[in-house]
Amino acid sequence: MKNSREAQLKAFDRLLTIMDELREQCPWDRKQTFESLRHLTIEETYELGDAILDKDLQEIKKELGDVLLHIVFYAKIGSETGDFDIADVANSICDKLIDRHPHIYGDIEVEDEEEVKRNWENLKLKEGKKSVLEGVPNSLPALVKANRIQDKVAGVGFDWEEPAQVWEKLEEELSEFKAEVEKGDQDLIEAEFGDVMFSMINYARFLKVNPENALERTNKKFIKRFKYLEGKAAEAGKALKDMTLAEMDVFWEEAKKL
Repeated sequence: MKNSREAQLKAFDRLLTIMDELREQCPWDRKQTFESLRHLTIEETYELGDAILDKDLQEIKKELGDVLLHIVFYAKIGSETGDFDIADVANSICDKLIDRHPHIYGDIEVEDEEEVKRNWENLKLKEGKKSVLEGVPNSLPALVKANRIQDKVAGVGFDWEEPAQVWEKLEEELSEFKAEVEKGDQDLIEAEFGDVMFSMINYARFLKVNPENALERTNKKFIKRFKYLEGKAAEAGKALKDMTLAEMDVFWEEAKKL
């Protein structure tokens, strides 16, 4: 079912009205600030990410509502200080989208998605940014940050030409990592391990694999199998710490088949 534009605007107006009422009448909502909401916003974003990976459409809808509430909440606080309101927020992103899509709203022609991305990064530099990497948040998790760094520099042409070159670089980094492991210098081992991961993330990009999604997929798979192992051990009246690896491996293989 698809709501009409009128129904969508009505629903958004309803949310704005409720936000006004909560900010005036609810002790908890009145107390909130940009800083107090920040960690909650991050949590909601991760919950949305979980729902997306689980392909749970109803949960995605719910979590999108939670994220939207936070956007409206921040805009409400901004309106109280006279700095900005939800209209300013919406118009700001509208203006950016129009400026960054001259192939839609201007006379620029593009051939494919990659050219759109290159234009996007070049336009940001023309807007006054000194580096294409300025848009990468410092607080991003390292794996996500590495992926964004590589994606952004590739957007301005700093990239390998083909996947085989990236694979060769990965093999080179693995060799250097192995050499440092054999030497035993912990600091250099960590440095080389970082280089291996960075190269792996780069290779994933060439394979059109999102490394964060791929790793989280494996995390979920491992958790599911380990919980199966725990359940089977409990059924057998055993504690995992008292079982041998061979005994645990029997249940682990069962979990893999399931």
